[in-house]
Amino acid sequence: MLVILPILLAGCAGTHYKSPAQAATPPVTIASARKLVAAGDIACDPQMSKFNHGEGTRTWCRQKATSDLAIALKPDAVLALGDNQYENGTLEKFRASYDPSWGRLKSLTYATPGNHEYHISGAADYFAYFGERAGDPKKGYYSFDLGAWHIISLNSNCVHVGCEKSSPQERWLREDLKKNTGKCTLAFWHAPRFSSGLHGDSAETAAFWSDLYKAGADVVLTGHDHDYERFAPQTPAGILDKDHGIRQFVVGTGGKNQRGFLRHVARHRNPNSEVRHTGAFGVLELNLRPDGYDWFFVAEHTEGFSDSGSGQCHLASKRAE
Repeated sequence: MLVILPILLAGCAGTHYKSPAQAATPPVTIASARKLVAAGDIACDPQMSKFNHGEGTRTWCRQKATSDLAIALKPDAVLALGDNQYENGTLEKFRASYDPSWGRLKSLTYATPGNHEYHISGAADYFAYFGERAGDPKKGYYSFDLGAWHIISLNSNCVHVGCEKSSPQERWLREDLKKNTGKCTLAFWHAPRFSSGLHGDSAETAAFWSDLYKAGADVVLTGHDHDYERFAPQTPAGILDKDHGIRQFVVGTGGKNQRGFLRHVARHRNPNSEVRHTGAFGVLELNLRPDGYDWFFVAEHTEGFSDSGSGQCHLASKRAE
């Protein structure tokens, strides 16, 4: 049941890391729901004056406050959606800014790289900081299981690793999806396929969306645009598809700063954008059930903005037929 509050602007326990080379995991046993917390665009450069010894200001560098929210939610796993450390993701900056805030959840965190991580050659310091929870340093994509869900981390820094059809990453994704049928599926990467934010849509990840859609995937999480946006389930071409489409969230609200949406919103807004909001730092909480999911956007301040709702896994729908 979808819930949209009036103020909206239009809403690791039990985990194991699995490298791309590993065989598919056995079918999971139906288990209780698992709680996932996600956000991207997180930790300010500690050399910024607005960093303020890690406390930030009201409108900048809120990584400590958002990580406090994430900790209070007691998640089973955390997804760091890229641009996790500004401005260039050096190991020194990770240790000075990300680590005292979101790093408190590092043992539960699975990461994907943003463009700012690649400001260091090969995102070497990002991979050094997160270790195996970031995948193979030469690839940056991997998968794991969380309860009844299969989770896939993809690398949207396409100029460095390739995202197009028949690229090594896209071929790996197809094989991973084939090996993990029968599960609810969530994928996450940094640059959104669809967005009404300042960066707009990213056609570079179209092949990801196509493979996920064909495999019956359910949810995609991204960052990059410093705002919150939720889309209705849609096809790779951005056509509304309530029965088989993928629901995407943009959660670039992890702490760095907030940005507005594209000018002339009526022309630029994706027709399937259901909820858009800027100005609220926070995290997306996902309750992953064996047959579906519930989402809650949890804002740092009680500013009146929230978003919540529920969806059913496509495979669960097929079982009910």
